[in-house]
Amino acid sequence: MSGSDLNELAAMAGAQLVRCGLRLATAESCTGGMVAQAITSVAGSSDWFDRGFVTYSNASKRELLGVSAATIEQRGAVDEETAREMAMGALRASHAGIALAITGVAGPGGGTPQKPVGTVCIAWADRGGMVRSEMRRFDGDREQVRLQSAHRALGGLVSLLADRRGA
Repeated sequence: MSGSDLNELAAMAGAQLVRCGLRLATAESCTGGMVAQAITSVAGSSDWFDRGFVTYSNASKRELLGVSAATIEQRGAVDEETAREMAMGALRASHAGIALAITGVAGPGGGTPQKPVGTVCIAWADRGGMVRSEMRRFDGDREQVRLQSAHRALGGLVSLLADRRGA
């Protein structure tokens, strides 16, 4: 998996977003804008990408996306509920019809026995009330974890959009 693979996946997502008539917003923590960078590498992405939020700190998750302080305090920044609230917050703070969010522990430090390095939570939400999330554990160094996280987030978006078109 490489950055060019990620750019190809971003182009696929863009084509599906156009077919569905949707714009995308992103909320990224551990990936630090990697998904938004891949998206904006696609010519014409301004037609389907509304905005991206890099919310690395807990304060930024609360202030920019409206993630509940209680969620972060009780569940932590790396949690499916936090990722869901990030995705829903990105929708509220944008003109997008669908959003994705990523939060995780890229390493090499910061892991715990419950959430070791490589633990990543990803969520997708749309204005129709769909909210999905998952927790993954990725292997590799910091950059590999970040790249796999971004790839999975865009891959999940492509799958959701394909399901939507088939429905």
